[in-house]
Formats: sequence, C-alpha cells, structure tokens
Amino acid sequence: MNASDSRCLADRIKSHALTLGFQLCGVTTPDSPGHLLEYQTWLDDGLHADMSYMASPRAREMRADPRALFPACKSILVLAANYFQGDSGSSEASAQAGRVARYAWGRDYHEVLISRLKDLIAFVEVAAGRPVQHRLYTDTGPVLEREMAQRAGLGWIGKNTMLINPDIGSWTLLAEAMLDLELPSDEPFVPDLCGSCTRCIDACPTDAILLEPRRVDSGSCISYLTIEHRGTLPVERRADLKDWIFGCDVCQEVCPWNQRFAHSQEDSDFAPRSPLPNPKYLELLDLSQAEFSTVFRGTALKRAKRVGLLRNAAVALGNASESADAVSALERILRSDPDAVVRAHAAWALAQCDGDTVQSMLRAALEIEVDQAVLAEIETALEARTSFMGSE
Repeated sequence: MNASDSRCLADRIKSHALTLGFQLCGVTTPDSPGHLLEYQTWLDDGLHADMSYMASPRAREMRADPRALFPACKSILVLAANYFQGDSGSSEASAQAGRVARYAWGRDYHEVLISRLKDLIAFVEVAAGRPVQHRLYTDTGPVLEREMAQRAGLGWIGKNTMLINPDIGSWTLLAEAMLDLELPSDEPFVPDLCGSCTRCIDACPTDAILLEPRRVDSGSCISYLTIEHRGTLPVERRADLKDWIFGCDVCQEVCPWNQRFAHSQEDSDFAPRSPLPNPKYLELLDLSQAEFSTVFRGTALKRAKRVGLLRNAAVALGNASESADAVSALERILRSDPDAVVRAHAAWALAQCDGDTVQSMLRAALEIEVDQAVLAEIETALEARTSFMGSE
C-alpha cells in the first residue's frame, strides 16, 4: 500500500470511528513511551499505593514496549469517547445521597468501548481488504494510554494528569486498537495549554495532585480510595471523602477547559441509570449481596464490590451526620452487616453523628462484636464520643 492509499485508509477509519460514538481518533506508533521514565519514577516512589500489579516486572516490560505486548503491532489507533452528560442529576444534598464520578453514571465503559472497538475493527478489515491482527484495550491492559493519546494528537496531559482536548475538555474515556496494519502516524499534541493555572491542584480535597513532576499520589486520591483501595480506609482521609462514594470529579469540574468547552453528548450508553447518579445512602446500606449485584449489574460501580460501596456510603453518611434516620441505619449495619469492613466504618460514622443515644449504641455493639478490627474501631469511636461529650 503506497503512502497516499495508507493516508486515505486512515482518514476513512477516523471518519467511521466518529459514527460509532467516538469523538476523537488518532494514530501513533508502537514505539517506547516518551514518558516512560516519569512512569517508572512514579512506581519507584510508591505513588501507585496498593496497586502492586502495576509494578510487576511483566507490567513494567509491557508498558515500556508496546511490541512486547503485541509483537505484530505496526500502528495504534487511539480513540476518545465523550461521556459528559451535562448537569442532569447533579448531586442532591449530601445528607441524603452520595456522588458518583460522571464516567460511571451509565453502562460500564469497558463494555461500551470494547464493543465499539470491535465494530471499528470489522470496518478496518473490510476497508483494508484483509484480516487484521489486533489487540483492543480500554483501561484494561498494560499500556500508557494517555501518553499514547498525546502522541496521537488527541490532546495534552494536564496538571491533573488527565488528557485534555482543546475542543471538548477532559470528560473523555480512552480506548486503543493495536493493529498489524501500517497507518501514517498523526503529529503529537505538543503545546501545554495549562499555562500557569493551578485550579485542579488547589481544589483537590486531599492534595493528591503533585506539580513537579506532574503526577498523582494514588494513596491520597479519592478515586483510588473509593474504588481501588480494599479494606479499611485511612482514618485521616475519611472526612475528605465528603459525599463521594465512587470516584471523584473535583479536578475536572474546576478545570477551565471543561468549564468553557465541555459539551453534553447525547449518548444513551453514558446516560444515568437508576439509582445513579446520586444513590441514596439509606438505600445503599440496605443492599444484600444479591441486591447489589442486580442493582449495579452492567455498571462500573461493581468494581468497588458491595463491601467497598457500602463502606464508602457509611463514611459519607457519617460526614453528613444530619438525620435520625442516619443514626438508625448506621446502628443497624454496625450490629448486623455480614462484612467486618462495613461494620468498622459504620462505627466510625456513628461516632460522627449527633444524638444522645450514639454512645449507648456503640457500647451495645461492643458487647456482641467478635472481629478484632471492628472492636478496635468501636473502642476508638467510644473514646472520640467520650472526649466530645467531655468538651461540651
């Protein structure tokens, strides 16, 4: 295939990608990432927190050389889908319902984008006139996808480490198709249009965004804590969650590029699915494992599992601490939830609530609890309550 035919094929592929629901499409090479050293340093500094799978020798090798992942690769399609749904379903009062990151309001984006990629590959094979070997990824494989997107001309990596496109902002999900097909690469997006702006850094509730070099401390990031972190949340971070129960959008909400250029995309796959975008705390705390699986089937929230989502809901309810119903719900799960992690966070949350009966509820739970970690949480909560009552 000569250069002219190859360019024409690439243009046809990009055009068809737009009809499938992608807003951006570019092409890059399977060369070693230019940001590899920064990524390796991020790992070496432990900023990946408990995500040890990212630092394994194999994961490092794959991210260092895309051809190690797919030896036949000759070019990589990098695509972005806009999931912004406007302000529909904006957060209710935190005393009643929690906040969920926008990308998780609709269908699980992994399923959505992989389906679209498969449709695109079918088009590519017809257009190329032959079967095309490929590998498809969307936040699922050992690839540095934001770096690939920048090299494919889709935007720049902002100070919050999100990919930002000057026309549509950063409310996008990325996907990649590695092909054994030679396509002309697009020019990388070189300018850094963040300038001197530090709104994302200033607004981050946990100071997780680090400026020099640009990176995020996962162990402090609300998105990591509410989704990827398993087990007990650090005590010093619980109040920082406020009403976030799955992910966090703060650094994107304050970004001037989103405030000026983000536009609502009418895409049914990303439209809110009940009970999203703002699940009510009390309804979440009532969910059995079977009910959780049914309610959140086909959504990204299943990533947190029942234990993670109820843990987060308990903490957020403690942060709200404004209703008698909250106290009653937290006491119930403290006494009877089957998961010790949920019970432990219910104890902490209960201690944050107003009410003369909170202390007696904690003491009653102390008498029947058998898990040592939960017992420790209850005792700490009682100490906090005693100190609080003594200061009045």
